[in-house]
Amino acid sequence: MTSATPPVATQPTSIPVLRRILIYGGYVALAIAVVGSIVGYVIDGGTGVISALIGTLMSVAFMGITAGSILLANRVAGNESAIGAFFGIIMGGWLLKFVVFLVLLVVLQDREWIQPMVLFFCIIAGVVASLVVDAVVVLKSRMSYVSDVALPPAPVDD
Repeated sequence: MTSATPPVATQPTSIPVLRRILIYGGYVALAIAVVGSIVGYVIDGGTGVISALIGTLMSVAFMGITAGSILLANRVAGNESAIGAFFGIIMGGWLLKFVVFLVLLVVLQDREWIQPMVLFFCIIAGVVASLVVDAVVVLKSRMSYVSDVALPPAPVDD
């Protein structure tokens, strides 16, 4: 009697979870853009709307860089020898977010077409919302604690 090993998954089980995070994050970003634009318009007219849209776009870009870098790293690192590339891509994505955020802060600083409080609150709303989306999707994913593992065949009694 031979033991048949189950087929090895061709893609990591985290990919559908990350795709769901991107989709739900897009919906939440759309809601933040609409609500932020309305509030921004009430506060400062067109300048408030532009600030709300820029703040929402920044939040979405940073959320997308995180999930996108993990999805890209999963494609690149298909075996154990490429684990350095996996972590290099993840850390590169985090570094990219940090540098882009600092550059945007310097570029947008003291611009007359930016309402700073609307921009700030839209960025904060986007960050908090992306954390909530991440938590909800991961909690509802029903993913096992140990995934993508190929166990050795069971011993055979003689």
